[in-house]
Amino acid sequence: MPTYVERVKKGDFRLMGFGHRVYKNYNPRASIIKEMADQVFDVVGTNELIDIAVELERIALEDDYFVGRKLYPNVDFYSGIIYQSLGLPAAMFPVMFAIARTGGWLAQWNELLNDDEQRIARPRQIYLGAQKRDMIEIGERN
Repeated sequence: MPTYVERVKKGDFRLMGFGHRVYKNYNPRASIIKEMADQVFDVVGTNELIDIAVELERIALEDDYFVGRKLYPNVDFYSGIIYQSLGLPAAMFPVMFAIARTGGWLAQWNELLNDDEQRIARPRQIYLGAQKRDMIEIGERN
């Protein structure tokens, strides 16, 4: 694990599940879900991947590199290790992360529709998909 952490520090790759755009201290939601993760581990036990994740969390919370950059474990870090401990395939994790956010996305959309003061939404996402697609008439769609 020390080699992995050193590679993160060198910028070889980003450490997923750490840091948050808004929360620059320990994410309060992460502390709640961490308690739930500990309860799940008490029931299903741990395994090598969960043990590695727990050790990675310990290192990050004590290492000046991560603390100085405010890279604390976030909600996805804990929910990911919960999903893994429950035996969900890793390919389903993004789906599960999206499902968990759907209520918030719908609330923002509802607010946009019902707030007369807010005339336009300016999401921070940048679309990187296809620039041009053929339009299929609605009657011809499956």
